[in-house]
Amino acid sequence: MLLYIHPTHLQLSSLTHIVLDIQYYHYLMEIDLTPRLAKQVYGGDGGSYSAWSPSELPMLREGDIGAAKLSLEKDGFALPNYSDSARVAYVLQGNGVVGIVLPEKEEKVLPVKKGDALALPFGVITWWHNKEDTEFVVLFLGDTKTAHKRGEFTDMYLNGSNGIFTGFSTEFVSRAWDLEESVVKTLVGNQTGKGIVKLGGANLPEPNKEHRDGMTLNCEEAPLDVDIEGGGRVVVLNTKNLPLVGEVGLGADLVRLDGSAMCSPGFSCDSALQVTYIVRGSGRVQVVGVDGKRVLETTVTAGNLFIVPRFFVVSKIADPEGLEWFSIITTPNPIFTHLAGSIGAWKALSPQVLEASFNVDSDTEKLFRSKRTADAIFFPPPK
Repeated sequence: MLLYIHPTHLQLSSLTHIVLDIQYYHYLMEIDLTPRLAKQVYGGDGGSYSAWSPSELPMLREGDIGAAKLSLEKDGFALPNYSDSARVAYVLQGNGVVGIVLPEKEEKVLPVKKGDALALPFGVITWWHNKEDTEFVVLFLGDTKTAHKRGEFTDMYLNGSNGIFTGFSTEFVSRAWDLEESVVKTLVGNQTGKGIVKLGGANLPEPNKEHRDGMTLNCEEAPLDVDIEGGGRVVVLNTKNLPLVGEVGLGADLVRLDGSAMCSPGFSCDSALQVTYIVRGSGRVQVVGVDGKRVLETTVTAGNLFIVPRFFVVSKIADPEGLEWFSIITTPNPIFTHLAGSIGAWKALSPQVLEASFNVDSDTEKLFRSKRTADAIFFPPPK
């Protein structure tokens, strides 16, 4: 991209910013956007914790985004912990229980199921438990601007072999808890598991359905924000239907694209990143960046994660079995501009502007404008 601004028209600092911005966007053009699968970080009989690495998915580091997955087997228990990042959690599979302690608040114990989304602000302590036979799987996506490592979550466990209190001396813990040192040694040393353990008959608190209010939204049951027959459906997670999203600073959506349908080319017009996890099905994805260069063309399948840089345009076409994805957007109330369909930006431009910009006659412009007058965002497959 060639950009020339005469130095006398700008202060040097402003010109420097423009040059750096151009260099940065060209740098993004070279970044590998290939979708990746998570890799296991640790685990055992109770389950496993997997994460996406910035070394394999560099946009995690560039976008200050973390992504991880918790999988619990029957009786699996993720020990109480807090993260260095604000996150959105999404239940991919199964039913489970989550305990949540907001700063200076009492514990809430929620029953959660497939399709539930939860906003987890900074400082929140959580534990997770699966008492069902079916595996319980939770996806975590979040902002790592304040994290210890860019593009990665660091979880701080309260107990277990890597728990906070294993690092303090017995004297300090004894003073803090007002207990004899012998009791402290039992409390700190008895749990030898790390992060995830398998419980044997432990009596955990029963979940309270009333605790779900204001804490979670089921994206599979919530009112649809978009519903296109033969095309697809969208549920948007924002400050209106889950106020805690405002504290997290992230928006999210669940999109279900029907078989062979297309999602309109579009971009986030409020400088937000789109972080997309493929929940089900498969399909084709194309992403176009600066200078009209296609920076990604690939097939995505369940378990893939990929990130679309700011202002880059993305479009998807589902395979015959359909395509479903869960995304976070790095703003709590995202705004998108679509470049096709009845609400496409082209429709807002005057005919004369279209003729001049495309360098076509009025007949061609009228043909162009006459198409996609009823379809918005999602386009059913050709008949």
